[in-house]
Amino acid sequence: MKLVSKVVATTLVAALIAAAQSPPAETSITVGGKVISVKYSSPSVRGRKIFGAGGLLSQDPTYPVWRGGANDATALHTDANLTIGTLTVPKGDYTLYVSVKDPSAWELIVSKETGQSGLDYHPAKDLGRTKMTMSKPPALVERLKYTLTPTKLELAWENQVASVPISVK
Repeated sequence: MKLVSKVVATTLVAALIAAAQSPPAETSITVGGKVISVKYSSPSVRGRKIFGAGGLLSQDPTYPVWRGGANDATALHTDANLTIGTLTVPKGDYTLYVSVKDPSAWELIVSKETGQSGLDYHPAKDLGRTKMTMSKPPALVERLKYTLTPTKLELAWENQVASVPISVK
């Protein structure tokens, strides 16, 4: 019984540490009475190289596709039909991934599969992909941050900012 208790306690401590290092975060907006939200886990740079060859993301089994956060896959919910970049996205729930293969030309991936771990990516479930506009932040972005406006979805982390236009149909 003591062994089981120690295993459970160790598992809980590990989960709490992971959550503290990459806490849950959310951004949302309401456009025309319709809610659009992105839920994700927000990791920190903590002195590590994140993007590119030898970076933290290159160690994920789904690389060069990234879950767009940490822990579970990044979730998109929309009460409205959207256009995201070149994609038509019907109202509903989706998972967001990002192809980071080319550091100067990321692609946002909208997947129809939901509820999976961030390390479970199945390309056959993609609704589609769209190019993102890349830029550099004025200073290092320590913690991953998504921002939604009525016209744009943006993510910023480390030395990258990637955005894609959105519009409510």
